[in-house]
Amino acid sequence: MKSQDVRKQFLDFFESKGHLIVPSAPIVLKDDPTLMFNNSGMAQFKEYFLGNGTPKSKRIADTQKCLRVSGKHNDLEEVGIDTYHHTMFEMLGNWSFGDYFKKEAINWAWELLTEVYKIPKDILYVSVFEGNAEENVPFDQEAYDIWKTLISEDRIILGNKKDNFWEMGDQGPCGPCSEIHVDIRSAEEKVLVSGKSLVNNDHPHVVEIWNNVFMEFNRKADGSLEKLPAQHVDTGMGFERLCMVLQGVQSNYDTDVFTPLIKEIELITGTKYTIKASNEEEDKVNIAIRVIADHVRAVAFSIADGQLPSNTGAGYVIRRILRRAIRYGFTFLGTKEPFIYKLVETLSNQMGGSFPEIKSQKTLCTNVIREEENSFLRTLDQGLILLENIISNSSEKIISGKRAFILYDTYGFPIDLTSLILRERGLELNEAEFESELQIQKERSRAASKVKAGDWHILVDDPVVEFLGYDYTEAMVKITRYRKVESVKDGEIYQLVFNMTPFYPEGGGQVGDAGVLETANGDIIYIIDTKKENNLIIHFTKELPTNLTEIFKVVVGPDRRRKTAANHSATHLMHQALRSILGTHVEQKGSLVNHSHLRFDFSHFAKLTDSEIQQVEDFVNARIQEQLPLLERRNIPFQQAVEEGAMALFGEKYGDTVRAIKFGESMELCGGIHVSNTADIWHFKIVSEGAVAAGIRRIEAITNDALKEYFESQEDTLTEVKIALKNPQDVMKAVHSLQDENAKLKKQLEGLLKDKAKNMKGVLAQELQEINGVQFLAKQVDLSPEGAKDLAYELGTLGKNIFLVLATAEDEKPMLSCYISKELVADKNLNAGNVVRELGKYIQGGGGGQPFFATAGGKNAAGIKEALAKAIEFLK
Repeated sequence: MKSQDVRKQFLDFFESKGHLIVPSAPIVLKDDPTLMFNNSGMAQFKEYFLGNGTPKSKRIADTQKCLRVSGKHNDLEEVGIDTYHHTMFEMLGNWSFGDYFKKEAINWAWELLTEVYKIPKDILYVSVFEGNAEENVPFDQEAYDIWKTLISEDRIILGNKKDNFWEMGDQGPCGPCSEIHVDIRSAEEKVLVSGKSLVNNDHPHVVEIWNNVFMEFNRKADGSLEKLPAQHVDTGMGFERLCMVLQGVQSNYDTDVFTPLIKEIELITGTKYTIKASNEEEDKVNIAIRVIADHVRAVAFSIADGQLPSNTGAGYVIRRILRRAIRYGFTFLGTKEPFIYKLVETLSNQMGGSFPEIKSQKTLCTNVIREEENSFLRTLDQGLILLENIISNSSEKIISGKRAFILYDTYGFPIDLTSLILRERGLELNEAEFESELQIQKERSRAASKVKAGDWHILVDDPVVEFLGYDYTEAMVKITRYRKVESVKDGEIYQLVFNMTPFYPEGGGQVGDAGVLETANGDIIYIIDTKKENNLIIHFTKELPTNLTEIFKVVVGPDRRRKTAANHSATHLMHQALRSILGTHVEQKGSLVNHSHLRFDFSHFAKLTDSEIQQVEDFVNARIQEQLPLLERRNIPFQQAVEEGAMALFGEKYGDTVRAIKFGESMELCGGIHVSNTADIWHFKIVSEGAVAAGIRRIEAITNDALKEYFESQEDTLTEVKIALKNPQDVMKAVHSLQDENAKLKKQLEGLLKDKAKNMKGVLAQELQEINGVQFLAKQVDLSPEGAKDLAYELGTLGKNIFLVLATAEDEKPMLSCYISKELVADKNLNAGNVVRELGKYIQGGGGGQPFFATAGGKNAAGIKEALAKAIEFLK
């Protein structure tokens, strides 16, 4: 059975059971502060489990793209080592929100597996929660009794809290679960060892395929449990593992989910993937191919959903996954050039039908991955040089783990590659020292990001927050719930939820509102930020009001709101301008809108010319001058809005009804705050344009008061220039005259320095000393680096056996230049590049060049003396 059919049969089955089939949410979560990625099927439904929203249907099913790189059974460094864990995977799931419960969930799971998919009952095991006396949670007798009607009791396993009690996090909805495991070992293996004894013991052929979670409780901050007002079902079945079972293979990677990618990797790299490795080398190749096949899926789908690789947050995770794939190819498949980007075409052809985003964003994914590969391969080359320095400076057989950690942490050089190279050189890494440094860093990072959240104190049972911010900037409100949150970063913060609010919560690129809360007696409490979490609009304050039950007046900070709205509306106009001037291939790939400026990332293949930047500015400012009124339509059907020309941003999650914002011909789906007329933007100015990643450009721009301040600053600068130039009548003429004069003086100086180098040639020729048949000189000279190069070449004309190391320290920046006669390079196997790399360590730097001439720059001018003293050792 093909994987496409497996997916379709699952969805068709639950549709027949009255479930609404919904599309997968993006793998990247943009408006959930608690998660970077969708790591489970239920992530997009959290608000329903928490009672903060109403689902479209009480029964829902889908297949969800998930990404996990840490936690139970899925540490990144283990993916690819075995054959059944992944970074990105599909989770087939069905949900009940206060509708059916254990009986229906268990019976339907069994029906689908044994009657529709026709999996033999004698290879299945199930588990139920054994109970936990400490938490006063009983044995799940109900689930056990249901299973007894479907499967023999000797195939029912009692599971502990670790395996059979599922929790959303440290706090929140949770409950017992019932897992279904499959044993696909050979008959001979089953005779020797019971499958029951291998359940939950990480056996590659006795694996969990489906987990049915029965949410009955809420975990409070103190660890205690309370009953939920409604019971829910949350199930998740591993699509890749299910395909392994139904296709009769022993590995997820042998299914048609992965085989097209594996075949393409074999073709590109000239290697061979073997189902069963016969030796260590074959096993290494197999692991490398599995790593690459798995990781390209995670990286490509994340990029397609809007997350570019970067050095922070979710972007760092994506970069780390991709770099792991690159290094496995580099080390075990012999790939020294980018190649992973070529797999995107195969992935698009294979999964584009079920997930159209990978097809529509194919070019972007390809370009970004190729550029990231190029960048990391350059990092590997640099790391190899630095590692060589570490080795050459160590007289011990065991290399310092601290120095290896610096190479890993600062330069991104993989530790496993360091270990491999050391072993090849007969050396050993002090792994305990490395792990100690890594642990210190992890603890530091955990401490900085650790957040301790208290329970919500419910004052008014009203989970629906009415948003008033499109029409009002102040309101009279009640606090419906609050909690205290503590973190190293922010200290003690209070989070307040009101029954209604004019405060816009951070989302869609726009920052959250700030303002004040006024008590009845006139006390002021500052609201410092507003965010949305699990469908609640949360207001952040440093203190609580004394009387929490009174009615409060809340006021949005008008200045911040006004400036932010101007920048947001300008973003829409700029998007329209870019598509009009550059082409309709331009798509928004990210944005930030606050009160000081706007930032806009978009797909485009080339740097914008000065003319194009001016055209964009002119386009936007023309729309501002036209004084276009805001045309806002709320709660219109999504499809209708798109058909009428509204632009939907790729990777965003839209509901059945949407809000459309229109200024003239610009029409976008947007939930943000906007000006009532483009005239309120005042003026628009681009202050920077540059690359973010391959095929992605970034514009930063300003409007309104920030632009007024910019013009004032420019005027002040012009005034200062005039004063410096003695107040000429024609400023530009004076500047050009100064430039011409400077060019003439520079030319004269270059001539003088060349003459100085020629004059020094005669003096230094007398200082050449013969060592083992070589004319040698190592000396610091009072010249620029360019002058030292000229001098070296001048001295090089004196013979065919010249070896020179000249040092300069212009502006306290040390530079070493090495010249070796080409005849010496050939006869004595000398290399100027190797010389400066070695001597460069003494000036805390490095460099390279050609065998006959090379340079090294550094930071420590005091090390010049020692570097010159060591130069003679190359001739001994």
